[in-house]
Amino acid sequence: MKIETTSFKDLLLIQQEVHGDDRGWFIELFNEAQFRIQTGLNMTFVQDNESLSQRDVVRGLHFQISPKAQAKLIRVSRGSVLDVVVDLRRTQPTYGKHFAIVLSAENHTQLFVPEGFAHGFAVLEDHTLFSYKCTNYFSREHERGIRWDDPALGIHWNIDRPILSERDRSAPLLADLADGFFF
Repeated sequence: MKIETTSFKDLLLIQQEVHGDDRGWFIELFNEAQFRIQTGLNMTFVQDNESLSQRDVVRGLHFQISPKAQAKLIRVSRGSVLDVVVDLRRTQPTYGKHFAIVLSAENHTQLFVPEGFAHGFAVLEDHTLFSYKCTNYFSREHERGIRWDDPALGIHWNIDRPILSERDRSAPLLADLADGFFF
């Protein structure tokens, strides 16, 4: 496992070693002991989620507030996405800024997103399979969202005709969120 830091505190890119030969390839997707040793993070993932989406679907930007905030370990096993996170941690110099990366079945990159970030993705290929581990269970009561196209965030999704849920289309702007929603 190779860990790469980003300019956002605790937001990490993870490259797993791909073992390939004429039969195909093998990857160890997650090893808790190695994750803890290499990242210095001591957490337990309690829920795995997966979605299948068509090209041009945009999901997010979602997050959960305390006491049900979630860290996530994200990967794509088929297709590709533009994965985007927004830092909601007011104590960080990166507050209100976003980080974007293409995650794909081909590049095998995983993204570790700590608590305190909103998360979303734009699907770049039909039949994209997206999965993630969470450190807390889903809680509808604690779930929140930010508008995917909030002009203050300056996110370039590169999608001409986004397909969105009504919930994502009508989420509030970052500036309109209540103070209690921040980390």
